[in-house]
Amino acid sequence: MIKTLFPTFVYYAPLKAAGQKPTLSQMNKELKQEAKTYSRIDEEGQLWSLKNYPGGYTSYGSIAQLHQASTTFELLEKEINKHVRKFVKHLEMDIDPKELKMSSCWINIMPAGVHHSMHIHPLSVISGTYYVQTPKGSSAIKFEDPRMASFMATPPRKANAKEANQRFISLQPAEGHLVLFESWLRHEVPGNQFDKAAGGDTDKERISISFNYDWV
Repeated sequence: MIKTLFPTFVYYAPLKAAGQKPTLSQMNKELKQEAKTYSRIDEEGQLWSLKNYPGGYTSYGSIAQLHQASTTFELLEKEINKHVRKFVKHLEMDIDPKELKMSSCWINIMPAGVHHSMHIHPLSVISGTYYVQTPKGSSAIKFEDPRMASFMATPPRKANAKEANQRFISLQPAEGHLVLFESWLRHEVPGNQFDKAAGGDTDKERISISFNYDWV
């Protein structure tokens, strides 16, 4: 008998149902406009990004509570709340899902070549990203097996191993979708490959909204 023990769950779904008002396209249009505006006027964020996010822009180091500063992002929070509660129930956390509150929310704008190295989100419970714009060639989000430090002399897995047996899993994002995961799960975003020769769109950027939920 072989049991599956200590699985790692990642939640991925469209933010809203088709036809729900305002529509995804309307929401994304407003989010993209605000993201671009912040990237132009947020001088503190520009300086922080220059050092910590070369080539791109993130409001993480300057305006990281956008759900408290913008009605558009407040609406996004309300939609994400529904998915977080579903995910918490699936994880069977012994809490009321409403006890988890969005504690931070920030913009990421990634032109060609910009990457975000492997990291976790310390002291939070659930983290995730909502994808506003994902032109062809946009990087996937890449998750690392959380047992990596304990493998020691473990042989590598076959290239065609089942997903559950692989050491890294990449999830290709799509506009209008969000991904949720427990905040201890290490992940990264490799550099975008907006290569026109390969059909990529070099005139656009990968735009996403990342967030954390804390237990309060």
